[in-house]
Amino acid sequence: MLKNHAMIPGKLVCVLCVVVFPVLLFGLSQDSPGYSLREAQKVLGFIEKIQQAQLESGNRKLRNIVVTESELNSYIAHRIKVEQEEILRELRLKLFENNRVEWKIVLDLKDANLPKILKPRMTFYMGGKLEVEEGNVRLNLEDLFLENQRIQVSVFELVIFIGSRLMGSEPFSMSDWWELPYGIKDIQTQQGKATFFY
Repeated sequence: MLKNHAMIPGKLVCVLCVVVFPVLLFGLSQDSPGYSLREAQKVLGFIEKIQQAQLESGNRKLRNIVVTESELNSYIAHRIKVEQEEILRELRLKLFENNRVEWKIVLDLKDANLPKILKPRMTFYMGGKLEVEEGNVRLNLEDLFLENQRIQVSVFELVIFIGSRLMGSEPFSMSDWWELPYGIKDIQTQQGKATFFY
């Protein structure tokens, strides 16, 4: 199933933060521990540059922008802070060669009626490979842990479902394909950085 980037539940975008560049023009606050405001602003500048390129007419050569792992993490942390996320508390990613990625995701579902096997505050670790095809992307998930215990994808999808219900948004599956926004055609990761082609 193909999902449009505009339909991504904002507070559960954690799984795809590395590939989805939603354009949010908001006021920037001062530096806070854990991320660099300068790096977050740099990524916001990249987003504007990609947006501008989409307004150009005619055929043009494919361009690219390289974003470091640190810059992406600063951008994500800044968005979590500015948007005052209630469910997504932390998201950090690591980038490796050949589109391999790893995430640490901290979710807080304190207002949910959770099954007894789940705690309100959960830390997930996941890893896999980004697959990009014809302007769409998905994560081929290979490893998934809740705290230090390996779990099935169905457990994480249950958490996604509960979080989506809390926010009144559409749940998604880890196997869904997502439309890359703003004319991004491809993504290639290397150790500590990602190249976005547009």
